[in-house]
Amino acid sequence: MTLPKVILNNNEAIAYRKRPGGKQAIILVHGNMTSSKHWDVLMDALDSKYTVYALDLRGFGESSYNERITQIKDFSDDLKGFVDVLGLRDFYLIGWSTGGAVCMQFEVDYPGYCQKLILLASASTRGYPFFGTKADGTPDLEARLRTIEDVEQDTGKTLAIQGLYDTRNREGLKAVWNALIYTHNKPGDEKYEEYIDDMLTQRNLADVYHSLNTFNISGKNNGLSEGTNQAKNLRVPILILRGDRDYVVTEQMTKEIEEDLGNNATYIPLVNTGHSPLVDDLPKLKELIENFLE
Repeated sequence: MTLPKVILNNNEAIAYRKRPGGKQAIILVHGNMTSSKHWDVLMDALDSKYTVYALDLRGFGESSYNERITQIKDFSDDLKGFVDVLGLRDFYLIGWSTGGAVCMQFEVDYPGYCQKLILLASASTRGYPFFGTKADGTPDLEARLRTIEDVEQDTGKTLAIQGLYDTRNREGLKAVWNALIYTHNKPGDEKYEEYIDDMLTQRNLADVYHSLNTFNISGKNNGLSEGTNQAKNLRVPILILRGDRDYVVTEQMTKEIEEDLGNNATYIPLVNTGHSPLVDDLPKLKELIENFLE
């Protein structure tokens, strides 16, 4: 199935999925190594009173990648172009992992569009640090990478994952996801294969790593740069959700979000859940989302 697309002013073509429903719109923004495809079970589950959109960010899924992104703001500006073309206003935003950073940047730059924001296993307001790799293959926490060139050449993460993409190593990708994300529950075999197909569409891996590494809307130095101090300008009600066994986003990152967003953010830990609450506990995730959006 070929997805519908909108053409932005920057000539990028953004593909998207739409589940018809009522007047109130929810927009889903995916994370790294995924696309709108990975939202499928949640899109099907959400109350029919919502019309649900899920877009493929630039360089993922069926969207174009004509111009390389250099920062999270490039994604959030694309999101603004997307909602403008479709004439969407007064919607709810849900950002998963990298998508959480995209949604926060969007709300900072374009207040008045989003009514409520849900951060699902989100990268921190202070970014997601990218460290070099020691000779034994473990992360070197004393060597945070600084440039896109450094990130591109990192053997432990970038070159390893890019190598799996380049060789279309499905079992290797599954091994990574089983170690970090699907640690307890897994999608059914057919669904898992569809998700692997989806992962293999990504064309911007190092660019995303670099953009997450340099993202910082807090008022603090994140070890790489001074923050823009924009997090304090996020005024909409925000729900923060993170699984208690998330091996991708640390508890510390979630605490940073809480600290930087202040009183308009509510944090609810997800019990016995990892980085993909959609697979680990879809009924609970649906319940929390719909209760918050009411």
